[in-house]
Amino acid sequence: MSLSLAVITYNEEDNIARLLNALEGILDEIIIVDSYSTDKTKQICTEHPKVKFFEKKFEGYGEQKNYALDLCTNDWVLFLDADEVPDDALKKSIKKVVDSPHAEYQVYKAKFINHLGIHIIRYGGWGNVTRERLFRRNAAKYSDDKVHEHLVTREKAGILEGNINHYTYSCIHHHVTKINTYSDMMAEKMFVRGKKINRLKIILSPIFEFNKVFFFKLGFLDGFAGFYVAKTMAYYSFLKYIKLREKVKLKRLGMKNVYHR
Repeated sequence: MSLSLAVITYNEEDNIARLLNALEGILDEIIIVDSYSTDKTKQICTEHPKVKFFEKKFEGYGEQKNYALDLCTNDWVLFLDADEVPDDALKKSIKKVVDSPHAEYQVYKAKFINHLGIHIIRYGGWGNVTRERLFRRNAAKYSDDKVHEHLVTREKAGILEGNINHYTYSCIHHHVTKINTYSDMMAEKMFVRGKKINRLKIILSPIFEFNKVFFFKLGFLDGFAGFYVAKTMAYYSFLKYIKLREKVKLKRLGMKNVYHR
């Protein structure tokens, strides 16, 4: 059996080398699909001997990931984000599955440890998270969603030993920039699906989101970092709905509001 790593990138010079170095020795090929980065991502990737580097205009996360998946040639695919780094236990678990002629599952989830700057976030919906990351190439694909895409498969998923260290955001500026980007795409996704919004939803949704994350999901146990997560999640909720309202109003006026990555 053989293993492909697939990653989609955009301005990941601070992350991609760490990921590639961490997986040295267990990969047969590395597929990178980049959205025309303006930093040193391309230079770093193309200097790695196993990387096959491709560039494609970004139309959405689901489409970009499926494009990368189609470029993989090996039996197993490990699909990671550039800021996700498997620990030693997870790498051993991955190798055990890939080397087995009769793997118990076709799809495997990995457990996440979420880092926010210098903090590890254990509550607020960020702890005890598992996501599909390893699967047979022909057993799954991604939904076509512009944002919040998910793996589509009929297979039951197993759980790998070990963890992925997820280095979510390096600083507040980086985090807020991502929130703005994701809320743009989420508003576009809801708009395309014909979702409507009212002022009451815009007002109440951030309040509900904060209380859900900070109180109901025990975010307060993470201290001030948990408060920050709850507050920014509320801000994201506010942005996506008010941007959706803006799009609906502009449509009624016959005007355009186009998102550019």
